[in-house]
Amino acid sequence: MNIKPVIAITMGDAAGIGPEIILKTFLGTEMRDRNLLVIGDLVILNEVKKILKYEGLKLNAIDSIEDAIWEPATINVWDLKLLSLDGFKPGTVSYAAGDAAFRYVTEGIRLANEHKVSAVVTAPINKEAIQLAGHHYAGHTEIFAAYTDTENYAMLLYDQKFSVIHISTHIPLADAISTLNIERVEQVIKLAESSMRKILGRSPRIAVAGLNPHAGENGLFGNQEILILRPAIEKMKALGIDVSGPHAPDTVFLRSLHGIFDIVVAMYHDQGHIPMKLLGFDSGVNVSVGLPIIRTSVDHGTAFDIAWTGVAKNDSLLKAIYLAERLAQ
Repeated sequence: MNIKPVIAITMGDAAGIGPEIILKTFLGTEMRDRNLLVIGDLVILNEVKKILKYEGLKLNAIDSIEDAIWEPATINVWDLKLLSLDGFKPGTVSYAAGDAAFRYVTEGIRLANEHKVSAVVTAPINKEAIQLAGHHYAGHTEIFAAYTDTENYAMLLYDQKFSVIHISTHIPLADAISTLNIERVEQVIKLAESSMRKILGRSPRIAVAGLNPHAGENGLFGNQEILILRPAIEKMKALGIDVSGPHAPDTVFLRSLHGIFDIVVAMYHDQGHIPMKLLGFDSGVNVSVGLPIIRTSVDHGTAFDIAWTGVAKNDSLLKAIYLAERLAQ
């Protein structure tokens, strides 16, 4: 009896590298002992397969889990039949591809909510395209939160080298500063503790980055560390969480890279994303934490400039699948 978790992979924006990196993932031997299905459009996957000459792959269209064929080099496709080859152009933003990408995601969430799949792994979407299609979400994380009725969630970027979790993500920097508050910092520290405990199998060492240069230098460069971050950290320490800070943001990521901390709580999007993109661009995994379902993702974009050319790397997708499977088990 096959009892391995079923992992759904959403195809992402068809005009980007999503179809390509998914097909490339099935070419290797790493995925041959896993139960994976792709939510997307069969016609697109077949076209990319033909262009890139991936003859060794077999595409199997299904509309129920029972129809899946769990065999090497076989891709089970949950075919939504949303796109045609003349409905969009690879490498360009379009309504059609943006709308389809959004619907792949919501279908994956539905299957996870109904316990038909154990986790959802997402290939990249284009935010401009989904907005053009009338879906006004800042990104995957916000879609998953909305469709699972989740209020307390965060974006976590995981890599074996070091990990980052964010207080805020897709909002203007001025809003990230003005809306910073004790309650949100406490929530994210708790999410960091519970999420990394599942990943590591032990209590994580959490570092909180400062908002201001040198973590405010005792109020010289700003008072958010004194008024917001320190009280939140002290309260979490009292609960037994291994957390420290606020640490100077220009050195805390290097200290984490050297193994002193397991995860850094970043104050805003770029504070956490820049070191992760620099040090783990191909190996980082995006995890939406706090949800009632498991969602991991590649930590890169649609790369329209190289779409359907065969040069895109699938390292991050492989890592996202591994992590999703580990969390599901």
